[in-house]
Amino acid sequence: MAPIRYSKLLKPFTFVSDLVMLNLAITISSYFVFRYYSSEIQMDNFFLLANLTWITISSLTKNYYIDRPLVLRQNLSSFFTSVAYHLMLVLSIIYFFKFFDISRTQIIFTYLVFVPLMVVERSLIFAVLDSIRMRGFNNKQILIIGTPDATVKLKNTFYNHPEYGYEINQALFEDISNDIDLPRLFERIIDGKIREVFVCYKALEPSFVEQIVDFGDHHNVAIKFVSDLVLENNTAKVVNYGNLPVIQLSHNPEMSFKVKAFKRSFDVLFSLFVMIPGCPVFIMLAIVTKFTSKGPVFYSQERIGKNGKPFKIYKFRSMRVNAEAAGPQLSKDNDPRITKWGRVIRKSRLDELPQFWNVLKGDMSVVGPRPERQYFIDQLIQRSPNYKKLMKLKPGLTSMGQVNYGYAENLDQMCDRVDHDLVYLNNMNFNNEMSVILKTIKVMAQLKGK
Repeated sequence: MAPIRYSKLLKPFTFVSDLVMLNLAITISSYFVFRYYSSEIQMDNFFLLANLTWITISSLTKNYYIDRPLVLRQNLSSFFTSVAYHLMLVLSIIYFFKFFDISRTQIIFTYLVFVPLMVVERSLIFAVLDSIRMRGFNNKQILIIGTPDATVKLKNTFYNHPEYGYEINQALFEDISNDIDLPRLFERIIDGKIREVFVCYKALEPSFVEQIVDFGDHHNVAIKFVSDLVLENNTAKVVNYGNLPVIQLSHNPEMSFKVKAFKRSFDVLFSLFVMIPGCPVFIMLAIVTKFTSKGPVFYSQERIGKNGKPFKIYKFRSMRVNAEAAGPQLSKDNDPRITKWGRVIRKSRLDELPQFWNVLKGDMSVVGPRPERQYFIDQLIQRSPNYKKLMKLKPGLTSMGQVNYGYAENLDQMCDRVDHDLVYLNNMNFNNEMSVILKTIKVMAQLKGK
């Protein structure tokens, strides 16, 4: 008996499940706002507006589509884009039609609840799909055709990853694509209820490509051409030059425009969220810094940013004036250059707060590899050439290397920390950004700075 497939139910289930999460978020936020802020909120207008706009945005962006293979971060990236569009559309409608009876507090709390609920919901859906497909259900019938080496390689990949949800119906070893009996091949695809065909050839005849693609379009069969390249630490994208597709390889993952826009928007909003309410804290830190030791309140130093561009980084001064008169040095435990008050703000990392101004200016991001001085970068590149990859990113106020490894007192430790930042480079997503931020807050609370 053929394995049962539930793909037809997956999209409507995810679409409805998203709506349920949205309405659950609205209900929770309404209760919270009604209970603690205002007993006069108008829920009906916002309920109707949020649902209609979400249905519209979701239908346009197709964020309820779950593609194979399962990649949660890509799916969440699509969802976060939809949330941004939804928020902009809701706010535009509110101000354009003057729906001023809708509570702004409720809107804020709705999104604060909606996003975590959706992350949990999608994670559960992906976990269930993984489990189902590894047990042989919800599989797509596929056919692999090509030269023996490439075909066997692809077969082994699918056998080693049952969570991809593919069942190999047939694997045909053919050396020359234009000698294939295409009518017979098409008959096999139809009789076997094949949903995807993987073509593994180094050279392809244009007539073969045209006929098999045309067949796939007419019979709703996905035709996929497999390169014989094996990628380990490289990323690839297809660039079309006229009718010629070219695979572009790079060691550096390239962020799409929407990811860059989302990351920049997050940086600006998060920085304002910290700086505006935290203004009294900034003033208090400045006053204490000024009166506890001689010298200026702020300390600036040249660091190297994205693509090797230098910029001035700002901190609350925690060391004595002219602390690096003898040349660039890394801080260490019981460093005599650090003032008594400096030890307090360095332990809690409060000395880094002025760098939110660097984030607003665009020199830095909230999360990213920590910026270094050229003196240390030259040595790092000699010891760890992969450090050059990190210079493709904006440096961060905090980093995965800093929260997972800690502070470096020498070049060896700096090289070890680079490895953690390279993990971030290959896994940039909203979940990791928030994880680093939360770990940073934990470091601050536990006074583990240096």
